[in-house]
Amino acid sequence: MATLQKRRSENINGNFYVDNTCIDCDTCRWMAPEVFHRDNNQSAVYHQPTNKNEELEAFQALLSCPTASIGTVEKPDNIKQIQQTFPILIDKNVYHCGYHAEKSFAAASYFIQREEGNILIDSPRFSPPLVKQIEAMGGIHYLYLTHKDDVADHEKFAQHFGCERILHVDDINEKTQGVEIQLSGNETLELSPDLLIIPVPGHTKGHTVLLYQQKYLFTGDHLAWSSSLNHLYGFHRFCWYNWSEQIISMKKLANYSFEWILPGHGHRYHSDQETMKQQMQQCISWMMEQT
Repeated sequence: MATLQKRRSENINGNFYVDNTCIDCDTCRWMAPEVFHRDNNQSAVYHQPTNKNEELEAFQALLSCPTASIGTVEKPDNIKQIQQTFPILIDKNVYHCGYHAEKSFAAASYFIQREEGNILIDSPRFSPPLVKQIEAMGGIHYLYLTHKDDVADHEKFAQHFGCERILHVDDINEKTQGVEIQLSGNETLELSPDLLIIPVPGHTKGHTVLLYQQKYLFTGDHLAWSSSLNHLYGFHRFCWYNWSEQIISMKKLANYSFEWILPGHGHRYHSDQETMKQQMQQCISWMMEQT
């Protein structure tokens, strides 16, 4: 839990604060950008919430912080109500789970609620309030893991919900050897008529992405929006396998249609399909310049 004794001096005075255990993961800054920003390589409060929406987002960021580095001076009396806002609706039946895990360096995970069976994309913390909410929404049929970095508490979710985990065999290690569905090869797999699994080796050898309804693309650590570059990009500094392969994978991915980029790390992006195609080409051009 965050403590006032460790409160960073960079915080503005007021109820919310960040302490010095912050790992600079960016979670609070994109979840509540009106409240948190980056200062001296860690997060800090630069604007105290002034309305209910800002306060809600700040509390959601507090609960999602992987290291519990966000605190409040006054003990909140509505924390149970805040917990019930998770998973957080993004669009239609697609949700952001929150409760980021330090084991995955705060990677975002997502939840799709569908009649054919719900899907959890990458693993959040196995937090009882979140688990309770997912139970109420119908549980989990598949736990789809984009790659080996962001598996976090996958075993606990599998044991509790009896779900089938999906991961490419090239990213299987000692922690994930019990995964029920182990993908292989580089061909796109139709998991169901509305779900495509697309192998995109690069960040890791076995990285894949999930395309839902030709609209929502869950990209793990393959693709995200860069606020500093102001376009889509791949993580050149954090490419653990092969950058040239990742460029090839990005060119392959550009042939698909989608409107949402929902990454594990980095920022989301939403636009029409034509703009998205233009963004993908700009991303590829930028990636080729980094070689």
